[in-house]
Amino acid sequence: MSMPQPEGASRTHGGIEPPVGLLAELTHRCPLQCPYCSNPLALVRRSEELSTAEWKRVFDEAAELGVLQLHLSGGEPTARPDLEELIAHARSRELYCNLITAGVGISEARLDALVAAGLEHVQVSIQDVDPEGCDRIAGYPDALRKKLAFARAVRARGLPLTVNAVVHRHNLDRLERMIELALELGADRIEVAHVQYYGWALANRAALLPTRAQLERSLAVVERARRELEGRLVIDFVIPDYYARRPKPCMNGWGRAVITVSPDGRVMPCHAAHVIPGLVFANVRDEPLARIWYESEAFNRFRGTAWMKEPCRSCPRREIDFGGCRCQAMLLAGDPEATDPACELSPEHARILALAEAESQAPPPPFLYRTLAAGRAPREPAPAA
Repeated sequence: MSMPQPEGASRTHGGIEPPVGLLAELTHRCPLQCPYCSNPLALVRRSEELSTAEWKRVFDEAAELGVLQLHLSGGEPTARPDLEELIAHARSRELYCNLITAGVGISEARLDALVAAGLEHVQVSIQDVDPEGCDRIAGYPDALRKKLAFARAVRARGLPLTVNAVVHRHNLDRLERMIELALELGADRIEVAHVQYYGWALANRAALLPTRAQLERSLAVVERARRELEGRLVIDFVIPDYYARRPKPCMNGWGRAVITVSPDGRVMPCHAAHVIPGLVFANVRDEPLARIWYESEAFNRFRGTAWMKEPCRSCPRREIDFGGCRCQAMLLAGDPEATDPACELSPEHARILALAEAESQAPPPPFLYRTLAAGRAPREPAPAA
């Protein structure tokens, strides 16, 4: 997630600035079962979720901390019947409210209520432009038609719209049509994001990794579309780290711009940070948000550059990419302090690239679909021989 930096934010607590954005994962419940979901395999159940009052207090503390943008996510945030109440409260604290949604099962009356509460922006996911492909990836019937109807209803109400197109080997060959669809819907922006391999996506990596040829073609498609559609559609593009030469500045740096609160109240620098063993994440049920942001060991563990080893420590890009992704370093190199294997300077880079080449060339295994029943998630039926 890319977030703008606050202008004129006061520096406190030893030079640490307040976060710009709060990613509020209201719930892990979701009608879709996407195999690329970045939620953890052990999903939070409804009985463990923060209450309405607890989320309101989080929003109060976020506003006092200096947060400007509230990103309401999940799972599917509209699964919360109190979403309108939460948006209204957030707007009363002058937080800009962005809804990140699957866009299915949301009636026009519900959308009207969300708008009336103060909703200001919507991001809707599109799994594919092919109806059968969309249903297959989402694990949900008639998904594309419902998403398109919702997106059109959003634009009819004058709200800005972003289309989130998560791409992988099964839909990447239809990238041009995805961009065309964003234009047809009147979207202001499309985020073309190759799958990032955390959570369920990591479990499905062998099924999702595109070939290098697919990746290179997608680069050309995006470059051409950016030239042709300049001024009409903003196109964000995220490549798969396994093919990268330099790491992305994940979350604009650890503990620099974004604070994430999980459905059960754990506070993390990013939604995948739980994969790093030994880090203890404070909970908003126990500690104030500001204290967690400024003082907790988890948020300070990889802040800045002092923690870095070589070659990151002396790299001229160390305050551009901030060492890349700590979660990915843990998952792929076994050490959260290691150079992100996405970087060509990492000793693990060649191994990860070879893994990507091998998995993307092999026949894809069936999807392991995302469900609340961790360990018992259904697999897609294998194709007939």
